[in-house]
Amino acid sequence: MAVMWRYQIYTGLVLFLSFWSSAEGGKLLVVPQDGSHWLSMRVVLEKLWERGHEIIAVIPEASLLMKNSQSFTIKTYSVPYTQEFVDRYYHSIGEKAFDNTPFLEKFTILLSNLSELTSMFSSTCRHLLYDEELMKYLQDSKFDAIMMDPVLPCGPIIAESLSLPSVYFMRGLPCSLDYKATQCPSPFSYVPRIFTSSSDHMTFMERVKNLLAGFSEHLLCYLFYLKYENLASEFLHREVTVLELFSKASIWLMRYDFVFEYPRPIMPNMVYVGGINCEQKKPLSKEFEAIVNASGEHGIVVFSLGSMVSEIPMKKATEIADALGSVPQTVLWRYTGEVPPNLPKNVKLVKWLPQNDLLAHPKTRAFITHGGSHGVYEGICNAVPMVLMPLFGDQMDNAKRVESRGAGLTLNILEMTSKDISTALKAVINDKKYKENIKRLSDLHLDRPIHPLDLAVHWVEFVMRHKGAPHLRPAAHDLNWIQYHSLDVIAFLLAVVLLSLFISVKCCLFCCRRCCCKKGRTRKPTKSKSH
Repeated sequence: MAVMWRYQIYTGLVLFLSFWSSAEGGKLLVVPQDGSHWLSMRVVLEKLWERGHEIIAVIPEASLLMKNSQSFTIKTYSVPYTQEFVDRYYHSIGEKAFDNTPFLEKFTILLSNLSELTSMFSSTCRHLLYDEELMKYLQDSKFDAIMMDPVLPCGPIIAESLSLPSVYFMRGLPCSLDYKATQCPSPFSYVPRIFTSSSDHMTFMERVKNLLAGFSEHLLCYLFYLKYENLASEFLHREVTVLELFSKASIWLMRYDFVFEYPRPIMPNMVYVGGINCEQKKPLSKEFEAIVNASGEHGIVVFSLGSMVSEIPMKKATEIADALGSVPQTVLWRYTGEVPPNLPKNVKLVKWLPQNDLLAHPKTRAFITHGGSHGVYEGICNAVPMVLMPLFGDQMDNAKRVESRGAGLTLNILEMTSKDISTALKAVINDKKYKENIKRLSDLHLDRPIHPLDLAVHWVEFVMRHKGAPHLRPAAHDLNWIQYHSLDVIAFLLAVVLLSLFISVKCCLFCCRRCCCKKGRTRKPTKSKSH
């Protein structure tokens, strides 16, 4: 009887807490980005849902990874392309990474692709903004805040239209727009620009390259965001720039930290949550556990080029297979393409692998990765030295950061040979300095007062509770370029100095003339009378 009584009390308490959390929970609108961007955002959304918040995610009908979820409500909108197109498009990104075309031809293709991309993405945004039924639903839902990945700025337009405080969740923006929009100092002398593959300790020529890259950012951003600016101005019925939209964010959740990123100034509303995707190790399935245990004392190597690249040209696959056969470790290679004819016995091809769980295994000796931020942080969290094969985007910069800290080696995916791969792999496995350096980075990263996931959740809830974070917004947003650099003050002080100098000189000249005139009169000789 007592047991039944306690059970009823426990059940009632659980129901009370669940109703209380629902009553206390807020309402969050989410505008995510597809691909790997979605993977870490989904973790945050699921945590927010567990804490009693209502989550409404707005996604296109056709997407790569954004699917229905039991944790939150999905609202879809029509887009001018099919699911087959999406699958083919993301598959082509991986294929193009292996095209060894001349620089000028590649640059021309890049500009052409950029134009196609901006047309497609801006058209997608237009379909969302002019979906009257969906926009009315969003208007009537009375959200507390909006969370988004703003790299494609449809979310900021919606936030401005609905007058919602916004939380940005992102790795970075093109052209350093994230730092420009937050009014964050970003000196060319030690803050490397994106795509330069430089560290924060640059040579003179690297600083020249960094400066030129910084100046060219304006053109790149103009080309990339022009159609969004036109769309935003049209939809909001006033002239607006993308930089202005970005500057309205309440909190910026940045998916890196200073263990990985180079030290640099940041603003109060920029919160670093690097390693948010690092989960607790889960037990391996019987299949993978058997493979790992069979590796013996040599251990295993984990090889994955990310979610968008699972097959590569046969010539390159043959070279890689030849190199993997030169090490005694068992290699787990995520690969779905045609099997290379020279595949060695120590290489196991799999269509999917539990990457974080394998990296957390004590028998893992090295990690071959494309250098995406998710994989890099899983390597850091689990202290596994890396061989990096960057393909596109920010992966070259990520690889440079790992290599500059002595935690791995970088290979050029287009130029690397079988010998290069073998040499790099043997080095990170056998040279103790790589393991020691990645272990040091891992210890630094894990020595923190709060887990990045809990920190991200806190700041999202903070914005929902307080309807923004205006106290963290610097006054620099209210200054024009002349005021920000104090050019008007410098001009005023210069004018005062010049005027004072002019008056002083005039006074001196006047005094000199007066003195000279007096001396001339006193010394004037008197005429002698002639006798």
